[in-house]
This record gives sequence, structure tokens and C-alpha cells, in this order.
Amino acid sequence: MKPKVIKSEEEYEATLERIDELMEAEPGTEEFDELELLAMLVDAYEAEVYPIDLPDPIEALRFRMEQSDLKQKDLVPLLGSRSKVSEVLSGKRSLSLTMIRNLHRELGIPAEVLLQEPGAKIPLPMEGVDWKKFPLKDIFNRNWLGGFGGTLAEVKERAEEFLSDWAAPLGEGALEPALLRQHVRDGGNADGYALTAWKIRVSLLALEQELSAYKPGTVTQRFVRDLVGLSYLDDGPRLAQEYLQKNGIHFVVESHLPHTHLDGAAIRMPNGAPLIALTLRYDRLDNFWFTLCHELAHVALHFDGEEVVAFFDDLEQGEVDALENDADRWASEALIPAEAWNAADLCRKPTLASVRAFAAAHRINPAIPLGRIRREIGNYKLFGKVVARQKVRQFWV
Repeated sequence: MKPKVIKSEEEYEATLERIDELMEAEPGTEEFDELELLAMLVDAYEAEVYPIDLPDPIEALRFRMEQSDLKQKDLVPLLGSRSKVSEVLSGKRSLSLTMIRNLHRELGIPAEVLLQEPGAKIPLPMEGVDWKKFPLKDIFNRNWLGGFGGTLAEVKERAEEFLSDWAAPLGEGALEPALLRQHVRDGGNADGYALTAWKIRVSLLALEQELSAYKPGTVTQRFVRDLVGLSYLDDGPRLAQEYLQKNGIHFVVESHLPHTHLDGAAIRMPNGAPLIALTLRYDRLDNFWFTLCHELAHVALHFDGEEVVAFFDDLEQGEVDALENDADRWASEALIPAEAWNAADLCRKPTLASVRAFAAAHRINPAIPLGRIRREIGNYKLFGKVVARQKVRQFWV
């Protein structure tokens, strides 16, 4: 028979019969060469159709212990403690990535056996990352890990694995807590690990949104003024979300994590599309519209062609750098053009009636000029009851 790749059980059986016929072939003959080639073809077919299961990692560990005359106490440096050794060997505790690395390095147990995946390689540790510094309790309590049905203790024990799998859809670098190529308005007080976890969460939510492709240069003053015009409508915040998404801009609402002091962020997704994420830390319409415009300002001013991939903003910060000052001015101009604002002179003697008349004339929500007056004169008690009634979280309950 003519040797060829085996594609069916019939061809496999026929090849085995031919091998039987050639078993007495002498080396150096054509028959022997045919025998070797057919044997290779059979091996390839069997490897694909009848793969041999990998040994159980715990059985492999026990075998290595027997080979090397190791006791349970000898595994403590590799697995962490006597109790962990006992739980691993009894099948009550699964191997963590740290344990796997130790067993592979010190005992030579193959990576594919420990990971139960043919050809698998053990990932190298990520330099500079302290997995325990991530807000694991908050991540667990908020069910950010999806369908995980285990305990917080398991998450803490295997933080590197869980977090790496969680962030994997975002690609390499998603878990870097050093915030490289990222700008934090409240850089001195923010917890970089918490900000990174929050960024991963909102980015994963954005990946679930199916949007048309974003066109660089979309966000302009005119674009944002059209957006702000939606504030005049009762369901303005919800319409703003739809407006952005129809223009290829992701929009996500996710409450902030402790120690982040976060109002919102502008994030460039792996495919280049912008993501605007708000925390609604303050449940007020004036805060919503200003924060939204501020993050869009970053997209317009600092995204296209720039190296920074994320801006995190705590808009309570008094001292800010040039990038934030530029974004503040751009957002203020988009919300209310300076010419109209100066002509109205609302800060000189503000009244609720004059503010409402101004808002109606410019077809914007009164919360926007009210918030600007309070900021410019530094009196956040002014119109406090009116501003407090203007809620926004209700749109995302």
C-alpha cells in the first residue's frame, strides 16, 4: 500500500495490517523504510484520536515523593504549611500557581501534568505585582469574578490565577498596578491597585457592548454641546449614554472602590475606542454632566495620537496639572460657552429664577448653571436643597 496520512478508522486498521506484514523487514530495505513511515503515521493518528490522559498532578506528586523518599514535612517549603500539604495530598485543596511553580522547579514535575494541559508552560511571575494588595474582598463581594462559587479565602490563596484569568480578555498589561501610561488626577492619595481593579471591571463591562467603530476626532465642542442639550430632557443621562454609544464611545457606570476618591475616568480600550466610566460618587445632576464632559475633554484633547491610555479623575482636587486644567476649561466651555456665561453674570447676584430662565434659554438642565455658580463662588451650600433633589443614580438602578 502507498503510505499516506491516516484519516479514518478503516485506513487505520488497514495500516496496522500492513505493519504486521512488514514486521520481519530487514533494516536498509525498502520494506523497512515503509515500516518506519507507517509506524509514524499510526503514532500521529493515535495521538490525535486516542490521546493518553495526563497523570493526575497529586498522583504525580506522590510518585515523586516516593521516588525521592520525601515526607510530608519536606513539602512545607513548597506548599506553604503542614495543613496545606495535608489538604493538597488529600484532594481538599487545589494547587495554586505559586505551588505549581515550586513543584515544577524543585521536584521537576512537568508543567503539563501540574496544569493538566498538553504542552502547557507555567507563566512567569509578573514583576512588581503584590497580589495581596488588590482589593480582593471588594472584588469578591461585588461578584466581579463572575460565576466563581468559591470562598474569599480561595480568592486570597490563588489571587494571581483568579485575577489573571479575570483580566485576560483585556490583553497583556491590564494588571499592571504601577499605572504606567495612565494619569491620576489624585495621584497622591489614590490606591493604584484599587484603581487598576476598577479599570479592569469597567473595561470588561465595555467589552460586552457591541458598538460601531469609533472615528478619531469625533469628540468636538459641537459634539459635546449636542450631548449637553440632552440634559434638558427628563431622561437626559440615559439618552447621553445612548448618544455616546451610537458614536462608538463606550459608557459604563460602576461605583468606586474604597481609597480611590474617583468621580470618573476616560480609558482607551485595546481596540482604540474610548470608554467613559463614571462612579456617580455624588448623586447629583450637576456632578454627572460636568464629570461626563471632563472625561470627554480628555478624549478630545489627550487621546488621539497620545501615549496616555487612561485618565482617572477626582474632581474635588484643588491643585491639578496642566492636562487637568485644560480638560476643566474645555468641559466648562462645552457645557456653557464663556460668552453666554459672562453675559448672564449669574454669579453676581444669583437667584433660582434667573438660573432657571438662563437654563431654559439655552435648553440645558438648570443643574448645570447651578453647579457652576456654586463652584465659581465657592459656596456649596447655595441652592443646596435644589441641587440635592436632582438625582442621577436612578437611571442605572
